[in-house]
Amino acid sequence: MANALPTTGKVTFTITQLPRTEGGRKTLERLMRLNPRTQRMLTKLAKNRVTNLNERRPRAGRMWLTRARVTRLVRVAVGESFTLTMTPQLLPDVKSIEKYLSQKK
Repeated sequence: MANALPTTGKVTFTITQLPRTEGGRKTLERLMRLNPRTQRMLTKLAKNRVTNLNERRPRAGRMWLTRARVTRLVRVAVGESFTLTMTPQLLPDVKSIEKYLSQKK
């Protein structure tokens, strides 16, 4: 990135190329899930999963909980963008994948 990464404040990132490693893809996915809009949707989906989608049924004489899988809301693809509120704790993660991102303040 041509611009230096700020340690605080809101920054919008756009994916310019896909990470070559699985770890890079997972880091990017984790950072994309920190977007406030995505977090709201994940919270709503989690509440729905707990109340409606998880099944309780007897198994071997006791109640058994079968949990529904987590919905994947974010997609790591070229052109996808997300907004982060930067903190010093996020800086190492963003620096590790900065070659795949372009930033806009």
